[in-house]
Amino acid sequence: ATGVPTMLKLAALLSFVALTSGCSSMLPVSHSNASSFKSFDEARSAVVALVPMQSTKKTVSAHGVDFAKQPNTKILTHSEIVRLLVPTGLLKREDLDPGILVCVQARDACNGLDITASRISKRRTGNFFADFIHYRQRTETTGWRFTALILYVDDMVVYRSWGGQPAVDEFDESIRPLGPFQELGPSLVAGTR
Repeated sequence: ATGVPTMLKLAALLSFVALTSGCSSMLPVSHSNASSFKSFDEARSAVVALVPMQSTKKTVSAHGVDFAKQPNTKILTHSEIVRLLVPTGLLKREDLDPGILVCVQARDACNGLDITASRISKRRTGNFFADFIHYRQRTETTGWRFTALILYVDDMVVYRSWGGQPAVDEFDESIRPLGPFQELGPSLVAGTR
């Protein structure tokens, strides 16, 4: 009589494994939208459209670069700009972009924006059961990351640059042969000391 409940438990477990073994739709998905820009190209175009020594803060806002609306934008002080851009060894001051020199010489009238924008999606793929028991977990990361630096003297843009990753496509796989028991080994060894 004790064999029947055990067989029912085993049948239930096997049914669960069979039902969930291919259900990748049950795996976690996350999205990070740290930008008011919809794409890398839109962000790049907004910064490239700024003309040093001609564009103003109003022009910057008109192109969608507004530090009050753009998340992850740092407002830089003159001392932060000097620390970030003034060379300490190999480069000389005359090797710097003229806009950087104008900004450094303007002292407190100089400030800037350090912009970090991204849209990243992380999706776990593969077998639900293997992921659930921590045996094999696969994560695919896609999206884009954009950075820009805009320097002002008073109301005038004196320097702008941009960079980043137009296409992020990363794959991470973690295999733990003992699954949920992988973490027990170190704790058992530490407990015997």
